[in-house]
Amino acid sequence: MRLFFPLLFLLPLFSSAQVGFTSSNLPIVIINTNGQYIPDEPKITAQMQVIYNGPGVRNNLSDPPQHFNGLIGIEMRGSSSSDLSEKKPYAVEIRDTEGNDLDFPLLGMPEESDWAFIAPYSDKTLLRDALIYELARRIMPWAPRTRFVELILNGKYEGVYTVTERIKRGSDRVDISNLEPDETTGNDLTGGYIVKIDKIEGTPSPNWISPYPVAANAWQRTTWQLHYPKAEDAQPEQVNYIQSWITQFESATFGPDFADPEKGFRKYVDVPSFIDFTLLNELAKNVDGYRISTYLHKDRDDKDPLLHAGPVWDFNIAFGNANYCNAEQPYGWQIIDMNFVCGGDGWLNHFFWTRMWQDPKYKKQLRDRWFELRKDALSDEAIYGVLDSLSQVLQESQYRNFQRWPILNVWIWPNYYCCGSYNGHINYLRDWIRQRLAWMDRASGELYLGEYVEKDRFDTQIFPSPSLGKDINFRMYLHARDFVQIRIYDSTGRFITELEHSPELHGESILNWPNSLSKGVYFYEVIIDGKKESAGRFAV
Repeated sequence: MRLFFPLLFLLPLFSSAQVGFTSSNLPIVIINTNGQYIPDEPKITAQMQVIYNGPGVRNNLSDPPQHFNGLIGIEMRGSSSSDLSEKKPYAVEIRDTEGNDLDFPLLGMPEESDWAFIAPYSDKTLLRDALIYELARRIMPWAPRTRFVELILNGKYEGVYTVTERIKRGSDRVDISNLEPDETTGNDLTGGYIVKIDKIEGTPSPNWISPYPVAANAWQRTTWQLHYPKAEDAQPEQVNYIQSWITQFESATFGPDFADPEKGFRKYVDVPSFIDFTLLNELAKNVDGYRISTYLHKDRDDKDPLLHAGPVWDFNIAFGNANYCNAEQPYGWQIIDMNFVCGGDGWLNHFFWTRMWQDPKYKKQLRDRWFELRKDALSDEAIYGVLDSLSQVLQESQYRNFQRWPILNVWIWPNYYCCGSYNGHINYLRDWIRQRLAWMDRASGELYLGEYVEKDRFDTQIFPSPSLGKDINFRMYLHARDFVQIRIYDSTGRFITELEHSPELHGESILNWPNSLSKGVYFYEVIIDGKKESAGRFAV
């Protein structure tokens, strides 16, 4: 599908002298506001052309804008990213000639009218958001698709932007039920909803303050906002319903039965989605994760009565790119540490994240899911493959971007790693990820250690005996990480060999030994953390 209005307007010629810009391996977006200032809101009407000749085909400023040539609404978007950056991010709404929303498959993405033009600035790799969204799409039902472009605004080159799908209800985005204004009773009222935990900015959406503090004795309260339905469409009955539902979830999670599968948080949440959401935020150690730019959604009860975490959003200061709240360190659980290391911050992690973390079964699911993902979707090969692919695509355009914005050797809030070449910033990101993965692999193994019940403890047992040519097994009851040495001797007391064992979990553990001993009687002794536990004999 192409939209082309050849007589609609003529954009002013672009002066390319500042960066020597005549063509790109990326799509070229040209926006003209006809002298209008772009406000935070409302959107103003502007004109947009997109030069995109298809995958792998070079795009020239002299090419006709056959991909798109029409009207848009545009406004500034974001909070910190807009206030603290000279390179401004925008919200873009594609419109028809009468000013109505127009769904369009922008840059090959599914048809929609609403798009975010993310402006990577403090993220000098230009790709942190694109990286996490690509990884998220591999494990979640939906995460935003992205396309890198080079933007010309009112005749001025503005650098590399990331055109991104916005979080919105739809079959190709957050696929939940459409909630109409007249659906205010019964099953219709139960969904779908998208809620978020975020700063309130611009025209506020319906919102409410949680009755619970973010942590014991904390003064901070979480503000919930209704993202869908939109403020102008949401009915009082719908706002009251989702607020009441969320409060019930909070009460169940706050109460003493929080881990009870029938009464606690599992009654309300889709646990796998919360686990994937958590692992992605932890992989990036996202300093804004859980407390800002955090989205959750609920469908209609007859389709799915549970609250789902996600989609993920806003990772431009993640992956070691923030110099506060220990966010630059590749160790530590952000979900746990944030409220301790930055307890005075106005936005802290809601208590339900840490409350679920207290459930051993939940942590076991986290551990198991992490190691499952490390085999494939979040393997070293997969993560570095995405990183290398994105950085390679940007090798040409990043040069022009940093001619326009010469900040590679300038500290920009909240950089931890400040200065160096573009490839130096990529290498910093790569090394940070390497360290983070190593730490998460170690720490995830300790998330769940099982349960040690003293009354169930027994001395080490051996079977079968006689072995009759079979493997020999030592059955033990241990603490996780106990260091076990089993020494084997022949009938004369001569030392034969020593076996070592260190279980990952508390409780019963079996050490299998494929022995090659000749027939006879043998003796063994078991030493645990340097102390003799037991001894015995066995026959082969």
